[in-house]
Amino acid sequence: MPWDRQITIKSPQELEIMREAGRINAEALSAARAMIQPGVTTAEIDAAAEEVLRKYGCFSPFKGYPGPYPYPASTNVSVNHELVHGIPGKRKIKEGDIVSVDCGTVYEGFVGDAAFTVCVGKVSPVALHLVETVEQALYAGIEKMVAGNHVSDVSSAIQNCAESRGFHVTREYTGHGVGRAMHEGPQVPNYGVPGRGLVLRVGMTIALEPMLLVGTPATRVLPDQWTVSSADGSLTAHYEHTVAVTENGPLILTTLGDGSDPRRNTEVRV
Repeated sequence: MPWDRQITIKSPQELEIMREAGRINAEALSAARAMIQPGVTTAEIDAAAEEVLRKYGCFSPFKGYPGPYPYPASTNVSVNHELVHGIPGKRKIKEGDIVSVDCGTVYEGFVGDAAFTVCVGKVSPVALHLVETVEQALYAGIEKMVAGNHVSDVSSAIQNCAESRGFHVTREYTGHGVGRAMHEGPQVPNYGVPGRGLVLRVGMTIALEPMLLVGTPATRVLPDQWTVSSADGSLTAHYEHTVAVTENGPLILTTLGDGSDPRRNTEVRV
């Protein structure tokens, strides 16, 4: 997927705007998460998030995003073997599914971008371990978002966390800079050798998004031309935050106003 590779350094004032975009995005994702239960359609999950965006006069940069055809929804809702870019529709959630929701928010010209994966009721031990690990991999990467570190330090931390727990990271899809555009530089793969590549600087804002697979790293695009699936049909998971590099260390921009992340509880009870 092409995007502008230009890296933009944000001022403190711009980071405040991005923090508000991230807060609204977190609220939208929380609304989506609250909808996830057996019998609910993926379109209903999307509608819950979109309602929050409308309340704040915001919109999702996903909707109308160019590709094989303009992306038709405000969120991606991906289920089980679907890694990313799942199009919301008539599909009903079932107990035992794992569901990933990715949402973007544009507020005063700046983007917040985040995602989560949750379990629906009782799932297999492998599914639960996968969902727990993708979250752990994200926070391992966030810990490396420190000025003076290299992009590959972040990538390596994500890869090591995932692979040490028996999972694979995708090679084709990556984290990315974010700001006035949803996709800016730098590109941040979910694998790498530490100590290489671009040096992180104060004011950089990056959407880190580990994408893990159970079977192999290989993926394929489904016939709808958007949804990315594991090539072998095995389970996948995705977790994402927009993070700023600051003088005081990494700052997660896509949490609620009190800094909490209600999505961290990975089980949806039925």
